[in-house]
Amino acid sequence: MVSVTRLDKQLMYINPDHIICIEETPDTVITLFNGNRYIVIDRAQTIISRIVAFRAKISRRAASRSAKKYLGRTRSNQFHWDKNPDDKVLPYTHNLTPFHSRDY
Repeated sequence: MVSVTRLDKQLMYINPDHIICIEETPDTVITLFNGNRYIVIDRAQTIISRIVAFRAKISRRAASRSAKKYLGRTRSNQFHWDKNPDDKVLPYTHNLTPFHSRDY
C-alpha cells in the first residue's frame, strides 16, 4: 500500500495495483480502475517513487532466502514418528452414525 495525503491533510493508503493513471493538473488526481478519483497534495513523481519502492520491497522479500521459522521447517519435523514401527496398531473405530440425515 502506498500512502498519499488528501487535500484536507488526511492520510490515505492506496493499492498501487488499482491505479490506472496519475494526472498532474494544478492538483494531483489519482484514478483507480473502478472509476474512483482522488485529489491529493502529493506530486505525481513522489507517488510514482513510492510505488517503485513498495514493489521493490515486495520483490526483496520474495527473493530473500531467510524464511520465517514456521516456513523454514521441514515436513519431517511437523509429524510425530513412532520409534518402533513394528508395533501393531489398533484398528480405527468411530461412530457409525452419518453426519447428515441423507448420508446412508
